[in-house]
Amino acid sequence: MKNPVIVSLVLLLSSAVALSKTGNSFRDVQWKYPRVRTASQEKNEVLRQKFAAKQLAYPPKAILLRAFKKEGQLELWATDAEKNPYTLVETYSICATSGSLGPKRQFGDMQVPEGFYQLDWFNPQSNFYLSLHISYPNAADRILGSHQNPGGDIFLHGNCASIGCIPITDDGIKEVYWLAVLTKAAGARELPIEIFPARLTDKGYRALAMDHRSQPELLGFWNNLKTGFDLFEKTHRPPQIRVAGDGTYEFVTQIDSGSGR
Repeated sequence: MKNPVIVSLVLLLSSAVALSKTGNSFRDVQWKYPRVRTASQEKNEVLRQKFAAKQLAYPPKAILLRAFKKEGQLELWATDAEKNPYTLVETYSICATSGSLGPKRQFGDMQVPEGFYQLDWFNPQSNFYLSLHISYPNAADRILGSHQNPGGDIFLHGNCASIGCIPITDDGIKEVYWLAVLTKAAGARELPIEIFPARLTDKGYRALAMDHRSQPELLGFWNNLKTGFDLFEKTHRPPQIRVAGDGTYEFVTQIDSGSGR
């Protein structure tokens, strides 16, 4: 997948950058890297105009990314107040993939994960231009996946190659990475990314059920993801997410809980 020595060095560097710096100091540290400065210079005004067209503050209070493997699309949603509904700002093409529809369960299975994750650290010197680490394996993956080696090193990144990752070209990652820097620097506690096998509308789920009718366990997993998908489609507010002891996701809407994600 990736040279393990390089990955280890990147992990040490990027974890220190992402976890030890917050607010403006986080932005300042990111600014030291030439590719981040290039992303800002090329994309800051582009993003400002996109947000203005949606009548949203820039940078936003919070963002949400939603990836759809079958359609090869990554949606960017944002809000200027956590209590407000999110607005769709942009849709990017996922330009390469590996594996098949279905979750990632072990090292080397070539799968792109499916589920509810965070972008938990920034890599400004990626082998794939810029990259944002996806928090696989999450609590559900650790229950349902391999207990010996579930795999890891899953990223949203540039370029157009993938073994388990989500590539959106160098041009696309410049935009998403710089927005993520600004959103985190402005105080966002989380940068969520949701990864689905397909758009889990009723029609989309029926199509999956027809194609995978001999895999009831997989359909049960997707039906669980669909609950979270449907809640967001209804409210345009991300639900709070917990993981039960059996590895299934449990969802509470912001309206029900009276709090944010």
